[in-house]
Amino acid sequence: MKFTRRDVLAASAGLFSMATCSSAFASTEAKRKFTVDLRWGSIGVKANQNEAIELAAKHGFESVAASPQELEKLSDAQSEALVGTLKEKGLVWGSSGLPVDFRKDDATFKRDLGALPAQAAALRRAGVDRMGTWIRPCHDDLTYVANFKQHADRLRQCAKILKDHGLRLGLEYVGTATLRNSKRFPFIHTMRETAELHSAIGVDNMGFVLDSWHWYTAGETADDIRSLNANQIVGCDLNDAPKDVPVDQQIDNRRELPAATGVIDVKSFLQALIDVGYDGPVRAEPFNQALNQMDNDDACEATSKAIRKAIALVEG
Repeated sequence: MKFTRRDVLAASAGLFSMATCSSAFASTEAKRKFTVDLRWGSIGVKANQNEAIELAAKHGFESVAASPQELEKLSDAQSEALVGTLKEKGLVWGSSGLPVDFRKDDATFKRDLGALPAQAAALRRAGVDRMGTWIRPCHDDLTYVANFKQHADRLRQCAKILKDHGLRLGLEYVGTATLRNSKRFPFIHTMRETAELHSAIGVDNMGFVLDSWHWYTAGETADDIRSLNANQIVGCDLNDAPKDVPVDQQIDNRRELPAATGVIDVKSFLQALIDVGYDGPVRAEPFNQALNQMDNDDACEATSKAIRKAIALVEG
């Protein structure tokens, strides 16, 4: 399949109708369905899958991320026992990261793709049904159209394998202007462009990984989120931004925990998720040096409290 720049840009008119659904939701009556999720690697916690489950239960999380590499190593009996432990502790699975590096050379991509079916099967055996990855918003060598074609081709192959195993694949766009402009050719960095990529991939298990940071840096609104339905949202990251930094000067790996500064309107972000009935994981991904220097228990405790502080803005 070949794409021109005109094809890519024109697709948005038919793919996305923003801000058309907000009146359809009764915000004051809706209840949250999403879970407070522990994705431990994103907060600097070093742990294996079993340790992560223990930490999640100890610190009041409701779901925990799944490691495809660890789950693949388990026998059927070991996987069943792990799921039993998860349920005993009142937890459910959040999501998994896509274990395929589709951003590098063909050899790396093909090697990782070859391992994906077994990993996907292990995830589904354990009951995991969500997987996500992120889109780098720039490239030194590939133009927008060439990069778009490579992403569509490679992610289509991933999506087909995941669909065969009952998994949905979410794509996270990166809105940070300083990162986008760090390479020669800017690339996908908005919800609309990600929808265009979904369409080009053409497999019906595609969705979004939303991130309040990228939603903020992309200049998007709560109505943009409300233009989606719950099934289109596979995962969600919740972060805040440093104070006194213009939005176009924010640095991607210098974030704050949810509701720490009030720079990002996490209340509107979360209310929109509630309005559309999103029922997946909400986790923190602050890339915060102070948090990363804490021990495991302190980092998990601080993160759980921050997410619940943010949720209290919409739950009262």
